[in-house]
Amino acid sequence: MLSFNKTILAIWRVRVRGASWMASPFLCAALLASPGVAQKPDSTGPVHQTHAMHRRARLEDRVKVLAESLHLDDAQQVAVTKILEERQQETLRIRRDTSISGSDRLIQFRAIQDRTVLRIRAVLNEEQKKRYDPLAVRRVEPAPEQRSVEDWIKATTPR
Repeated sequence: MLSFNKTILAIWRVRVRGASWMASPFLCAALLASPGVAQKPDSTGPVHQTHAMHRRARLEDRVKVLAESLHLDDAQQVAVTKILEERQQETLRIRRDTSISGSDRLIQFRAIQDRTVLRIRAVLNEEQKKRYDPLAVRRVEPAPEQRSVEDWIKATTPR
């Protein structure tokens, strides 16, 4: 950053002293060549590493929560980690595929979720399987007075 500030100061001095404008392109080239300025971002740079580390931390947190709530042993934790990493890769592949329509994308996400639950359940013992049911939310019937999104859309759509 210090060399960047010195370069800016040099450009300012050239302009203030009325020196030839011919010096300016050379100073601009020096400015662009200085470290940390106008560099192409590297895919292995700090931003990419931070994002990957954050994603990894969230995955590890999820495994930790499952390990505590289901009392997973070390082998089960390794297997669940691998399953969740593979789910993450499949999800990213679908998110990046621009040829998939929105409704198809949702269907594929739901299929990934279903497969992941089945794969995790295959690693669990009978007692753990009783406590692990993340898809139970899908089976819950809404209360009779509870309105759906479709009800809201119908109520707010002009006729």
